Amino acid sequence: MRIKSSSKLLLCLLTAIIHLKAYATEPFVISDIRVEGLQRTEAGTVFNYLPMQVGDVMSDEKAAQAIKSLYSTGFFKDVRIENEGDVLVVTVQERPSISQIDFSGNKSFPTDKMKEGLKQIGIAEGQIFDKAQLDRAEQEIKRQYLSQGKYSAEVKAVSSPLERNRVSIRFEITEGPAAKIRDINIVGNHLFTT
Repeated sequence: MRIKSSSKLLLCLLTAIIHLKAYATEPFVISDIRVEGLQRTEAGTVFNYLPMQVGDVMSDEKAAQAIKSLYSTGFFKDVRIENEGDVLVVTVQERPSISQIDFSGNKSFPTDKMKEGLKQIGIAEGQIFDKAQLDRAEQEIKRQYLSQGKYSAEVKAVSSPLERNRVSIRFEITEGPAAKIRDINIVGNHLFTT
């Protein structure tokens, strides 16, 4: 017996709906909240950002709010919310922290001044590592060299993972020579000599 294509489509949709329903959490009253995966962040920080507490009714909407709220802190790269009976389990994976920052090849700018400049844009030892900020810092350092006429300067930021969820950052700089004016041409001067 052959199943018509519209019947196949209906069967697929019903299967998908049933499958999605299995992943939805039935609402329950939270009797306890457990946080797992913390290494540096205090559990109190997580509790402060959760939009629910013990005694509240947990729903899929509140779970979505909690995940969004915890991601917005910038501390975590993964957040999961599950339940074990009536216990809410919040599992997080923290972003690494910056352990050290090193520079090589920088002669025009002292290292302490460069670290101070990086600190102003959020890159400092002990801060949470953000790859986007590191890329921005790389471009800003290159811009500083360009402003000194070092047009061939190259800046490469390298991050290396360390134990205990930390990273070290190294800026490898090739300054190159400063550009020099070789010749000046004046065009269109009729009243004065070059």
